Amino acid sequence: MPGHRPAVRPALPPVRLHSEAELARDALGTPLLSRAVRLARWAGPATRVGAGGELVDEQLPAAAEALGLPGDEDGAAEASEAWRIAVDTGLVEVVDAGEEREGEGEGTVRDRGSGEDKDAGYGTVTTGGNLSLITGGGPQDVLALWQDAFEVVFADAIAPFLDDLSEVVGKDGEIDFESLDWNPDAEADLLEGVLGNLYLLTVTEGGAGGGPVPLPALAASVIVPDDMGEPTDDVLEQVSDAMMRLDDQFRLLEPIGLVEYRPVDEALMVEEGAEPEPSVDDEDVSRYGLVKLTPLGLFGVRARLLEAGALAPAVGDLADRGADALLDGVAHYPETAARAETLAWLGRREPADAAAELLGAARGADRGAPLRRLHCQQALSLLGAEAEPAVRDVLDDRELGGLARVWLAERGTTDVPAPPESMIFWLAIDTIAAQLDAEGEGRGPGQDQGEGELQDLVEGLVGRHTGFFDTAWRVDHPATADVLEAMGRLHRDRKLAKEARKAAFKARSRPGT
Repeated sequence: MPGHRPAVRPALPPVRLHSEAELARDALGTPLLSRAVRLARWAGPATRVGAGGELVDEQLPAAAEALGLPGDEDGAAEASEAWRIAVDTGLVEVVDAGEEREGEGEGTVRDRGSGEDKDAGYGTVTTGGNLSLITGGGPQDVLALWQDAFEVVFADAIAPFLDDLSEVVGKDGEIDFESLDWNPDAEADLLEGVLGNLYLLTVTEGGAGGGPVPLPALAASVIVPDDMGEPTDDVLEQVSDAMMRLDDQFRLLEPIGLVEYRPVDEALMVEEGAEPEPSVDDEDVSRYGLVKLTPLGLFGVRARLLEAGALAPAVGDLADRGADALLDGVAHYPETAARAETLAWLGRREPADAAAELLGAARGADRGAPLRRLHCQQALSLLGAEAEPAVRDVLDDRELGGLARVWLAERGTTDVPAPPESMIFWLAIDTIAAQLDAEGEGRGPGQDQGEGELQDLVEGLVGRHTGFFDTAWRVDHPATADVLEAMGRLHRDRKLAKEARKAAFKARSRPGT
């Protein structure tokens, strides 16, 4: 039918995000961004920076003190990192620093000791244009700032860690990248893959949900091939190496609020050939690291997935779209997400208008139409008496009359005309076609069908009508033959299953099919 298309299963399950206002508050409360804001407000005419925009060494103790950090090397490193976020997100602007500041993306090498860049020259700073957004902007402005900060931290996380940056600085003062044995694209792909898998585990019903994921399992998810039974020693060594790399990376990503992270127990990190401490419990998986995405992390990773072209829907995405988009969009959502999306859509409309729009969108003879009608019926069940006029208007419609009668009957309405036999059987075929599609069973011949509720539905329909298959094969529905074949596979009574297969053959042999 024009205007309709078969329902497409989304690549990722829908995520239920916190409101933008809640996420913005979370963003402002993250250690790294909040420190960056405080340093931007602390900075003044006397603040001195190097050519790369970094605070000069003499300024770091004062910056650490302004943040309430200790005056040691760790405090200086944390202050330096917060300052870098302030510069790279536009909270402060570097002026008069000699050469123009270069972007630090994936080519940046970070010194594990102080975190500073080894550039010469001095300059001053002024208030950045984005600082006013912290108090004067809206939630979207704050979240955009946080995403910029996340990008900076992500670039740091995939950069090589060095105890002493001088180790890779040549006589000419330039960094010798070739000596690092570092592939920025491979590092980015690994971390992107891990974050993508963590996102999937979080949003999948029956997955991790709100619970943490063991770091070994997460590392294995991007290292061990799907078709590998028992991992080889080489693969296990790769998983172990990836775990250690991820441990460093999640330690960096936690202060920006992306994850909650329990690091790998340092007692487990023994040198090769050394004996572990006697107190180490190798069976306690939590000691190998636990990680979970925060609500802000879900927002941030989803944004990256969308930018990469992935289908990563969020509950509420369809609230302002038409009923056809809603019914197609929720076709393969988990039940709770589909209900939440539908309630959000209904909340934007008057009940009578919503009912009429839903029923109009449910029509069609395309492959996705039965599932649209099923979701239309489920959406109508969330409406009250205001929907009744629109429902009664379709009682004589062959495609919608059956579901209209079901809706009215569920509300105890007694003055509903009995449906003709043709409508009863058409609804039976349509209902099973929708359930097959919802379960991902497909309707092609030769595919194994599931059991359970679908079998009960099939056997219940057949049991209520004597000679069901003698009539069913004549039903003028695009899915009749496929549904009858599926019933033949699903029905546990061999005699009736055989009748279903014979009926499917008749349906396919009917002229015009």
